[in-house]
Amino acid sequence: MSRTVQCRKYQKELPGLATAPYPGVKGQEIYATISKQAWEEWQAQQTMLINEKQLSLMDADSRKYLQTEMEKFFNNESHDTAEGFIPSEK
Repeated sequence: MSRTVQCRKYQKELPGLATAPYPGVKGQEIYATISKQAWEEWQAQQTMLINEKQLSLMDADSRKYLQTEMEKFFNNESHDTAEGFIPSEK
């Protein structure tokens, strides 16, 4: 049976991540409060932002920007999206 978390983004119990997504306090916070579904959605959003805005993860400002956008995304606040991106209909 998979572990569940009270997901901060969706405000309900959902399956959690198998491991912390990265080391440190922030990784543990995400592990404890973000569902697998929300994390996967953020990773897709992050990839679009990196590609659209041509960000370099070697650049500290780019990493700080992504961290800020991630917090907005998980808190259901207005966050940047890839300009011109139209999601496909399922």
